[in-house]
Amino acid sequence: MPKQRLRQAILARRKALAAAEAKAISLKVQRTFIDSAEFAGARVLALYAPIHNEVDTSEVFAAALTALKTVLFPAVSGEGLVFRRVSTRDGLRKGAFGIPEPVASCEVYEPGEADIIVIPGVAFDMKGKRIGYGKGYYDKALHSLEGGGKLVGLCYDFQLVDDITDEPHDVKMDLLITEKRVIRPRDYHIGGT
Repeated sequence: MPKQRLRQAILARRKALAAAEAKAISLKVQRTFIDSAEFAGARVLALYAPIHNEVDTSEVFAAALTALKTVLFPAVSGEGLVFRRVSTRDGLRKGAFGIPEPVASCEVYEPGEADIIVIPGVAFDMKGKRIGYGKGYYDKALHSLEGGGKLVGLCYDFQLVDDITDEPHDVKMDLLITEKRVIRPRDYHIGGT
């Protein structure tokens, strides 16, 4: 299926989820991630602020702050992303595309300083390939980190498809977590040497 048709089909299904169902599944996905060795080993992690029924990240954010981890969120800056440190939900304001992002006064970190970067997506495949919203912000910002064991996708199981036709600039995930399974597309080690 062409990317655009797949994107539309998955987005329609995700938007159709009842709020209670989305919340329950999101909680399960987040708890699986919080219980993982990858989360435990990360000192600095980047999250996304969810929109359009994406898997929530608020439990991960709270658990990371409780564990005294540094938490970053992306902000659109020109044609790219910058990652800023956020220590409370009050540090986020509606930004580009209506997505909550850190206020400009928040400290900037380079993407490579994060041990884990949790990336939103519309669809993923078992090889870690991802379809986003089509703007390429994450692909541009994180291409140099691909294959380094840092890139994590949280999604509903129905967002996993057999195969996505990727392009050279598309970044691949190192870890995918749904409410039903944990997929490690490559052999890697997150958050350590």
